[in-house]
Amino acid sequence: MKKTLKQLAAWLKIDEQLHEDVTVTGISIDTRTIQAGDLFVPFRGEAVNGHKFVEQAFEKGAAASLWLNDEPNPPENRPLIFVDDAEQALQKMAIAYRSEHKATFIGITGSNGKTSAKDIVASSLSPYFKVQKTIGNFNNQLGLPITILQLDEDTEISVLEMGMSGFGEIELLSRIARPHLAIITNIGEAHMQDLGSRAGIAQAKYEITQGLLEDGFLIYDGDEPLLQELVAQDPYTETKAFGFDEAHDLFATQITATEQGSSFTAAGIINGDFTIPILGKHQVKNTLAAMLVCKAMNLTDEQIRTAFAQIELTDMRMQLVSKGSLLFINDAYNAAPTSMRAAIDFMQSTTIRPEKWLVLGDMLELGDDEQAFHEALAEAIDAQAVHSICLYGPRMKWLYNQLASTFDSAHLIYSEADYMPIVQKIQAEANEESIILLKGSRGMKLETILQQLS
Repeated sequence: MKKTLKQLAAWLKIDEQLHEDVTVTGISIDTRTIQAGDLFVPFRGEAVNGHKFVEQAFEKGAAASLWLNDEPNPPENRPLIFVDDAEQALQKMAIAYRSEHKATFIGITGSNGKTSAKDIVASSLSPYFKVQKTIGNFNNQLGLPITILQLDEDTEISVLEMGMSGFGEIELLSRIARPHLAIITNIGEAHMQDLGSRAGIAQAKYEITQGLLEDGFLIYDGDEPLLQELVAQDPYTETKAFGFDEAHDLFATQITATEQGSSFTAAGIINGDFTIPILGKHQVKNTLAAMLVCKAMNLTDEQIRTAFAQIELTDMRMQLVSKGSLLFINDAYNAAPTSMRAAIDFMQSTTIRPEKWLVLGDMLELGDDEQAFHEALAEAIDAQAVHSICLYGPRMKWLYNQLASTFDSAHLIYSEADYMPIVQKIQAEANEESIILLKGSRGMKLETILQQLS
């Protein structure tokens, strides 16, 4: 983005006298990561007032800054834009820049898999287009506008992740982004405490269609009945379904896994054999969504196949990690019942190594039914397929109690708040025949186990 301060003020419909006109080339809300030429946006919270850092932002190279009208003592002789609400100003600027930009915008949401889907879509398109995607967790009412405002003017495709915790949030993000294509990866149980039910979660995710352009379409998990119902009730949105059922527009069969990734056969809109450097049946499903995007961007099957070799996921998503002779699958970025079961199913079916270990941490934000969700994981665990289970966190005590009659103490341990019993068990008993899954919610930080292994 390269806009003068007067142009930004025009976006915000502000006519006040500015100290001077300068060129802004980016946006920042954090002086620790600010870049030269950025517009600094100070927020006033309960604990911190960002206006205290405006001078520091200028010292670090900021070209200009917003300033709230009711905030006293604005700095003199600094290029400022005065606004009533910093968050609304950020969103208005993003809407204005989006309306001018010529890129194809792709919005992605879902209970699980949206970051992986974002990475797969961006990696698949990057060999053929200039692509920019959401970085980190910049997927909310602040992060998404910042991502849009950071787009280079010659970017051809913008891949935007959209997160939420309640109703109305995805609709807001969708109306800001106005995507040409929208993806719903799946419906799980995350945010159950805020949305009440899986049906409520599905409704909240389906809000992504509210900003969808008229000639765009929705790509959705056709295996999810809740999404099938919403699609059936929506005569106005063009849709394409992906999954494992032959009735879908694109489906996958013959999925196999190796230490190099997954291979599968696609059928429907795209036909043929494909290989991706990612583990997991659920990641194959995310790849199907990306394939539909690639088809919409007029890539050939061979171009898609070639691009798949370059796919890279954000860390801690079914990530293979070697520690000496030990092999880990680090899937510790987040967890909910749906993704937990998918990871367990993968472990029990994989032939990468014969001795399967499950290291599972608490699943958070599940609301009043959290005990039932943890206990129900016992149904997904096959005692004949799993060698050892290590459980971590106070909520995993519920699963431990369910498994105690099936696994003896030599193959099942529980630790409420200390990683070391699990670290010590792995060090003492795991070997070159072992493959070890780390899976838990972000707050459980199961990657600490990897870090503590000598």
